[in-house]
Amino acid sequence: MIHPTAIVHPGARLAPDVEVGPYTIVGEHVQIASGTRIGAHAVITGHTTIGRDNRIFHSACVGEIPQDKKYGGEPTRLEIGDRNTIREFCTINTGTVQEQMVTRVGDDNWIMAYAHIAHDNIVGNRTVIANSVQLAGHVIIEDWAILGGATLVHQFCRVGAHAFTAGGSVVLRDVPPYVMAGGNSAQPHGINSEGLKRRGFSPETIENIRRAYKMLYRSGLSYDQAKEALTELAAGAPELQPLVTFLAGSSRGIIR
Repeated sequence: MIHPTAIVHPGARLAPDVEVGPYTIVGEHVQIASGTRIGAHAVITGHTTIGRDNRIFHSACVGEIPQDKKYGGEPTRLEIGDRNTIREFCTINTGTVQEQMVTRVGDDNWIMAYAHIAHDNIVGNRTVIANSVQLAGHVIIEDWAILGGATLVHQFCRVGAHAFTAGGSVVLRDVPPYVMAGGNSAQPHGINSEGLKRRGFSPETIENIRRAYKMLYRSGLSYDQAKEALTELAAGAPELQPLVTFLAGSSRGIIR
């Protein structure tokens, strides 16, 4: 399952059925679980753990050191879950000691060509990160978020669950759950209703989310007043609790 031109360090731990393509390099501290396939000319390095049934395409660079001047050679890590697709020329870096020393990518993510996932990022599950998306350090992308092509996300920003960014968006503040955003800098443009329908959200639930969006963005309430009103609304609509929790934890502030 390992091409004769590939270079796999004797210390690397690969399940017997892992496929490694021509001229790919796998480093000493790499662990790869069953069913994962790696294309040609890829580099898998660093203290990197990769789960089951991932597909890593040609010329991806996974587990390289952070692009951070504070990095001093520490054995920081990259952890990738199961069933992810990582397309050509993607770069995913390990963490730094300034955070938890780890970059994490969850399960079932679709990461398209030329995307960059920087140090200390946390990417949840079932996200879509389109071509040439660039995530700066310390970014959090929550479950089911979709980032359109060439989206740029500033350091320490968060993109909430089921959120959507248009192609070419520049995200300088947090994007709350369920919100569609676009522009430079990104501004809110309603809720991701089509995505919610595809994921089985009921019309009533979507209407509750739309009502919460209007309360946050169109009611004329101050930010603090809107958060208080949303907390009361979420008591009878559990789908709004992720929004309330997100707002309470936002350190950079939200797009508004």
